[in-house]
Amino acid sequence: MKTPCLTHSLVLEAPLRIADGAGGFTNDWQSLGILWAELKAGSGREVAASAAVVSRMPYRITVRAAPYGAPSRPMPGQRFRDGDRVFQINAVAEKDTNAQFLVCFAEEEVAS
Repeated sequence: MKTPCLTHSLVLEAPLRIADGAGGFTNDWQSLGILWAELKAGSGREVAASAAVVSRMPYRITVRAAPYGAPSRPMPGQRFRDGDRVFQINAVAEKDTNAQFLVCFAEEEVAS
């Protein structure tokens, strides 16, 4: 197996619900830390959203492995951020049999 080239610094974020004081809540994101990653783009597509056309690009994002339950281990429902770019994590799996790396199947959505 070829060792991944972890050259992108990504912020791992988890969803956070904050009470709004009126019985409801607002959604926000909490930073869990910075992970170095390798990004590999798949083939994108355009889809019609509610009021605009958006392009969706799948990515395979490889990071160093972390034990289950560790805050540095990505999970579906979390996201990576690289400046203004956001990658929603859909699934996570071990990349190799030695469990040294994780591959995160993510999607970047951009309004076009």
